[in-house]
Amino acid sequence: MGESTITSYSKTVLIYNPCAGSFGRKGGALIARAAEVLERDGHRVTCCPTTGPRTAGALAREQIERGADLILAAGGDGTLNEVAEGMVHSQVPLGVLPAGTANVLAMEMKLGGNFLEAARRLGECRPHRISVGQISSEGGDVTRHFLLMAGIGLDAHIVYHVSAPLKARIGKLAYWIAGWSMLGRRLPEFSIEADGVTHRCSFALVSKVRNYGGDFEIARDVSLFDDHFELVLFQGRSTLRYVRYFAGLVANRMDGVRGIVVLRARRVSAPRPLDERVFLQIDGEFAGHLPAEIRIIPDALTLLVPPAYRPELQQQRAAVCQG
Repeated sequence: MGESTITSYSKTVLIYNPCAGSFGRKGGALIARAAEVLERDGHRVTCCPTTGPRTAGALAREQIERGADLILAAGGDGTLNEVAEGMVHSQVPLGVLPAGTANVLAMEMKLGGNFLEAARRLGECRPHRISVGQISSEGGDVTRHFLLMAGIGLDAHIVYHVSAPLKARIGKLAYWIAGWSMLGRRLPEFSIEADGVTHRCSFALVSKVRNYGGDFEIARDVSLFDDHFELVLFQGRSTLRYVRYFAGLVANRMDGVRGIVVLRARRVSAPRPLDERVFLQIDGEFAGHLPAEIRIIPDALTLLVPPAYRPELQQQRAAVCQG
């Protein structure tokens, strides 16, 4: 997963979601300004808007076939996921310009959430090969990839039921409203097998990143450069237990909280419960329901990474924490 030697680009394609949360009525002007910033830095930019859900991946594949040597994805994590789906196993780098409801990947890499500032800082970024997650599920596509995380159970239930019009109006707050509305309900439990050991839980986070939702860190010892997941399991059917879990999360005191299990794994499987439907999400988007198989795909994608988020810096941070 070393650093690539590609440092300059002659054919840059900017794929953007015109409905992304940060664009609004000024989306066209922001895209034009970003293109100007990039062209001043030597890029030759072609701007390609998505035409609807699940079209970004096909756009990325088409542009790579036409000779693109850099793909930039402008939108939220859902748009980035779609673009990456069309780029897995190619050598063309993917760059991130955050412009969505949640920008977890940008926050994880310390890019922040400012669209134009990310365009200005693109020249600082360097390409690195990373692994991605792959999920096969029922009720969704046969196989999909993800950059950030897969969620099984509680958070996927929230993603599935969140109001789209409310999300368009108030952004991430819509997810909090949907989540707290479940307080007092009984949650479905399911079995999950990680590297040969079976556990029971009501929420499983299978993560490649520390950041969750742009606001918190749930997984604490994983990075995009790792060839494994951090698996965080939350046990119990009662949503009242999640008040305690949430308090530990906010206080940064999740270690040792009863009912939370943290593991490392390269492959995870979860059968369908006999009497309940359990939902899945990947990178914040609905991805079907159990049963599911999730595994690591090493050396799958080239990602442009800023200096603040580099393999050697992550290793140094881990060594300090362990010391």
